[in-house]
Amino acid sequence: MNIPFSPPDISDLEIKYVTEVLKSGWITTGPKTKEFERKIAEYCGTKKAACLNSATAAMEMTLRLLGVGEGDEVITSAYTYTASASVICHVGATPVLVDTAENSYEMDYEQLEKAITEKTKVIIPVDIAGVMCDYDKIFKVLERKRQMFEPSNEIQEAIGRIVVLADAAHSFGAKYKGKKSGAVADFTSFSFHAVKNLTTAEGGAITWKSIPGIGDEDIYRQYMILSLHGQTKDALSKTTGSWEYDILTPAYKCNMTDIMAAIGLAQLERYEAILQHRFTLIEKYNQFLHSYKNIQVLCHQDSVSHSSGHLYMIRFINENIEFRNEFIKKLAEKGVSANVHYKPLPLLTAYKRLGFCIEDYPNAYDMYKNEVTLPLNSLMTEEQMTYVVSILSELLRGIE
Repeated sequence: MNIPFSPPDISDLEIKYVTEVLKSGWITTGPKTKEFERKIAEYCGTKKAACLNSATAAMEMTLRLLGVGEGDEVITSAYTYTASASVICHVGATPVLVDTAENSYEMDYEQLEKAITEKTKVIIPVDIAGVMCDYDKIFKVLERKRQMFEPSNEIQEAIGRIVVLADAAHSFGAKYKGKKSGAVADFTSFSFHAVKNLTTAEGGAITWKSIPGIGDEDIYRQYMILSLHGQTKDALSKTTGSWEYDILTPAYKCNMTDIMAAIGLAQLERYEAILQHRFTLIEKYNQFLHSYKNIQVLCHQDSVSHSSGHLYMIRFINENIEFRNEFIKKLAEKGVSANVHYKPLPLLTAYKRLGFCIEDYPNAYDMYKNEVTLPLNSLMTEEQMTYVVSILSELLRGIE
């Protein structure tokens, strides 16, 4: 049996909606993208959402919206995918990496507080596996540092403290203290990449909490300008008979298309069932692995938060990289695809060249060295899960 890691869950509904768009004659940013934005905002509990072509674009355009650039610092976790940090480099700011807490995938909030300087403009916390960070702790840290904050544009000044931009690539549909991801951080960036719970093939979105003195429509308009070459009108608005436009800044091209949005609209209609199935699988993994005392399982649900169930991550507490890598190889030989999330940024060439050393991030390294991400997707059948569990049982003999 072959068990893929995370194939896209595409049904006849997605095919129907895409076909309708293809037949409509409108395939770029248009009415379906606008509808998808409205439904994302409604789902998350925000007034607005802006769709772009990736979560990376959503984060970078947010930094540009906030006026972050050369001379500024942005803090993120050392335990994340490169997108969380590369966008900081893209805008000319300095990335500051914080180690995780011991035995945790979340950044160490005490170290976060120590890392803040007068140059810090934004914090990018990362919702690993769809488990939302402790945002109350983050906001308390930023309140204590409010007097240090030096705003450099109108939005920063209106917020009045360091801005929280959540890398929520994994957490669409997750909740923190009853609030949906998207309505907790100041700004929240989602990914709809092919491997995500909800996909548009490629794609992403940004949501934000309303800011006193700054209109939500004004923020939305700035995102549209940033994502369409700095142009004041998109193709859809030109169809009303007023073609005249201006270019306000030599900006970027990272808009979502109606083809992508059509997939997303179908996915959103099915999303609660998708999440329910993922948690059925998570519970089966939990029931099997609970007796293995040397295996740490990422908690997806507690009294504070409920994750989106994006990844099923385990750690072999007393084992090393060699053991982990061999374990993944043995799974592959049995037809079970597994992965690792993530290689800490200081282990990667690009970040070594920026001066980061893994020795400064011992907790992140400890989380990485024996982590395995097991297959989890909404196309997994009961038969496939039974097979995966049987292979795990075979490979785990003797390490209870």
